[in-house]
Amino acid sequence: MSKRFNLLAATAAIALVAGAASIVAPAIAQEKTVMVGGAAMFPSKNIIENAVNSKDHTTLVAAVKAAGLVDTLSGKGPFTVFAPTNAAFAKLPAGTVDNLVKPENKATLTKILTCHVVAADAMSMAIKKMVADDKGAHKVKTVGGCVLTAKTAGDKITLTDEKGQVATVTIADVKQSNGVIHVIDTVLLPAS
Repeated sequence: MSKRFNLLAATAAIALVAGAASIVAPAIAQEKTVMVGGAAMFPSKNIIENAVNSKDHTTLVAAVKAAGLVDTLSGKGPFTVFAPTNAAFAKLPAGTVDNLVKPENKATLTKILTCHVVAADAMSMAIKKMVADDKGAHKVKTVGGCVLTAKTAGDKITLTDEKGQVATVTIADVKQSNGVIHVIDTVLLPAS
């Protein structure tokens, strides 16, 4: 009788574990891969490994390379990167990007790019909560020393730079192994 009971108990335990595995597997599979610039952004890859595949971020990637920030943004982090698209860079005055990527302008380019980086892993819900907690406007200090003002407009997050320009987050919460990317439609500039 006890052998039969043990066999039934073992069979039930195997069924229970198999059932739990089928519940856990879909939860793991739900880690969503977001598409940016026609490319999948994999949460297991770092910011640079993902950004180089986005056709909407070729200007940003070229600028990051020219500024010598590839190793930094490939590092441990965590980083939150507000990533301007090619169209965002195209809104700058003609010749601005070509001028910025020249070796003699590396310090200025680095300052602009690091004004898009925060030393934290800030998902959109956390940013929205900070905005709400601060009564509609939350100051965000960047790695480059710039102070951005985060606000919400409906369900979107906006960022106002030190020159008063407003960028809107168009794709939020693109999870990376070393942080998160939020795609924005305007290049953020320091006061000087």
